[in-house]
Amino acid sequence: MGWVRGVAGFGLMAMLTGCGALDVFDRAAAPLEVYDLRPPEIAATATAPLPLDVIVELPEAGGSIATDRIMIRPDPLRAQYLPDARWADPVPEMMQTLMVRSLGDSGALRYAGRRPLGVGGDYAVLTEIAGFHAEAFAAEGARIEVALLVRLVRESDAAVVATRRIEAGADAPSTDSPALAAAFDRASRAALGEFTGWLLGAVGAGS
Repeated sequence: MGWVRGVAGFGLMAMLTGCGALDVFDRAAAPLEVYDLRPPEIAATATAPLPLDVIVELPEAGGSIATDRIMIRPDPLRAQYLPDARWADPVPEMMQTLMVRSLGDSGALRYAGRRPLGVGGDYAVLTEIAGFHAEAFAAEGARIEVALLVRLVRESDAAVVATRRIEAGADAPSTDSPALAAAFDRASRAALGEFTGWLLGAVGAGS
């Protein structure tokens, strides 16, 4: 009878282990919601573009930001991520794409891109993403915070010709993924609109 109980116990453990494995598999197989952000609406300049090439380097970011996960802070000391959603690209790559598109949409530059067309560009944009997260400190909703530290560097002598800290925020009515993504979109578009206007003014003054 002992061996019967042993076999039965083994069978029960196998069933429980199998259920656990299936549960993990089901969670892993569940599709994640993937979100992308839009560039701001930039009015194209009516004048001829400046004869300048601007290279937007890949932004730097800390390890908690340099990921495709969507960060939400339940308090100032903790960083968590939404379990069922992610960005289409890691945040630095996503922001680089949006910066390039924003400058390109303005039509104010001869060229704006991730790498020079020839030997080198006229200016390089160096960016540190200091903040890109949702703050859920209150009982309901969340506050989106986007913070960028941007430096404009002249390629000919590596001189920093202008520096700007850009901050933008937006409120989300809940911590659901769609609500947070929409608020991230509003905050990032505001930040990138300010970035574009500042940079075009800086290179125009510097040329």
